[in-house]
Amino acid sequence: MEQSNMIEIQNLTKTYKMYASKKSRLLEVILPKYHKHTEFKALDNLNLNVQQGEILGILGKNGAGKSTLLKIITGVAVQTSGTIKVNGKISSLLELGTAFNPELTGEENIYQHGQVMGLSNKEIEEKKQEIIEFADIGEHLYQPVKTYSSGMFARLAFACAINVDPDILIVDEVLSVGDMAFQLKCFKKFQEFKDKGKTILFVTHNVSDVLKNCTKTIILENGRKTFDGDVKEGVELYKKIITGNAKPREKTENLEKSKIVQKRKDDENSWKVHFNQNPNLIEYGNLKAEVIDYGIFNKEGKYLNAIDNEEEIILKSKIKFHEEVDNPIFTMTIKNFNGIEIAGTNSMIEKIYPGKFQKGDIVTVEFIQKLPIAPGPYTLSFSCTHINAKGELEVLNRKYEALLVEVISQKDCVGMVKLDTKITLQKENEN
Repeated sequence: MEQSNMIEIQNLTKTYKMYASKKSRLLEVILPKYHKHTEFKALDNLNLNVQQGEILGILGKNGAGKSTLLKIITGVAVQTSGTIKVNGKISSLLELGTAFNPELTGEENIYQHGQVMGLSNKEIEEKKQEIIEFADIGEHLYQPVKTYSSGMFARLAFACAINVDPDILIVDEVLSVGDMAFQLKCFKKFQEFKDKGKTILFVTHNVSDVLKNCTKTIILENGRKTFDGDVKEGVELYKKIITGNAKPREKTENLEKSKIVQKRKDDENSWKVHFNQNPNLIEYGNLKAEVIDYGIFNKEGKYLNAIDNEEEIILKSKIKFHEEVDNPIFTMTIKNFNGIEIAGTNSMIEKIYPGKFQKGDIVTVEFIQKLPIAPGPYTLSFSCTHINAKGELEVLNRKYEALLVEVISQKDCVGMVKLDTKITLQKENEN
């Protein structure tokens, strides 16, 4: 059965006028022929369809247009041009409590919020007790909202927004409000919406949340949609964008280096040819240094094609420097097949500062450890990064999901981590 579109957006553009001063703004209002503004396109000719049951992860750096898009979808803002069609009732977790009157009590605001959402008094009555129990603010419910702490305000606002049973839920970085117990309730409610097949638009900077929750991803850059598709692919592209490696570098020298990397054939003496390499590994960086080899070994130096989660192993990477680099950072990451990072470390975390490397230097890095994680298939990633003179993270070379590995175990475990637990029993007789 074909899914229907819950949101249809065509050629959506939102333009804001930018003024150099308040005087310029005022003169333009008074004098129709006086034009002293520039224009900023928060959204630029955006097209998007969101189907019923989809969970859409919206990624983008600050200022990319994410909040503007959500405000237009919810009706808070109006587009400059283009069309938008929404099929169904929306509940938005953008700016919690915007429908609240600070002079009214919490209970009175439950009714007001419900009316704003288009619910009848009967429907509000049916939802009221669920909202009260979810918010869990006790007798404060009967006090004016203006007396609430920020935590109590957020709890009640979230409870009102999440308990109206919408067709479309819009979430913008607000799942983690209140204390830990309340956060757990928030995530359980979100999972409940997913299980019911609701359509959800999810904005977050936490890519792990996108990988865990979303069925599709878009990326916004400067108001334009630059990616629309597979979640895992979108997340990896977004990582490149935020590290400045999404587009080819202009310098001929670096372009030539990239060609050399692509043309290089694996040497018979390299480690990686002995392992299950990922033909679709994700690689990027400015290539001031390069991860040229990697592998998995036991303590005797023999290749391992499966990792026993109770045995100490050695993960090796070999890095060659094409330019001088001061205190590079060597990293290792293990992910599951959904792209979620399970564990990892790097030389900076371990407080190792290796000093300066010159052009032509090659270093072998060893990560000696156990991997006490659940049995199953994983990927191993290796990289070399650097904190530059501006204090920014500079990616020299990342090889994400380079090796495909199987973790095995001599006993089952619950969840993703294998616990080394000793259980004692002591039976007592009543007599």
